[in-house]
Amino acid sequence: MAKAYWVVTYKAVRNPDAMAAYAKLAAPAVQAAGGRFIVRGPAAKAYEGGVLQRTVVVEFESLAKATAAHDSSGYQEALRVLGKDAVERDFRVVEGV
Repeated sequence: MAKAYWVVTYKAVRNPDAMAAYAKLAAPAVQAAGGRFIVRGPAAKAYEGGVLQRTVVVEFESLAKATAAHDSSGYQEALRVLGKDAVERDFRVVEGV
């Protein structure tokens, strides 16, 4: 079974306080769901229209576990704290090869 990854790139952080509150809830929720942070920080370089904002990659044992982590009550609470306008980001779940 292929592993799965959350790949999140931030285009803008409009509310750093909401982002910090989100991170305090999101990290433990992700780890409790079996996620392992592979990348978490600003890009070192950006090419082809990329931006030097925050990038996060989280590894899960399977697509089912990655999806369950996103849908968990702990992570959903973190999203509520983040709100709709605090950040602009691209959040994808992809399977490994």
